[in-house]
Amino acid sequence: MMMSILFMNMFLIGIISFLLVRKHLLLLLLSLEFIMLSLFMMLVMFMMNYINESYFLMFFMIFMVCEAVLGLSLMVSMVRIYGNDYFQSFNLLMC
Repeated sequence: MMMSILFMNMFLIGIISFLLVRKHLLLLLLSLEFIMLSLFMMLVMFMMNYINESYFLMFFMIFMVCEAVLGLSLMVSMVRIYGNDYFQSFNLLMC
């Protein structure tokens, strides 16, 4: 019970940091990964205690890795184009 409260607090802290930190793209990606990590820990606790299913955890971890790689590749391409990862330095509406 205490572990579920801890992971829910981790999730809420991740959501708050995602909503409040808007300066760097890297900080947004780190907060998204923190959210995904807390969700993964909640799923591990739920799946192993109640259902005993581990294949879903493997698929969830694969999706977490794919999301992280996609975010990092977008950040690398934006840094190469604009020179930094500040949101004020580029306009997303301009093609």
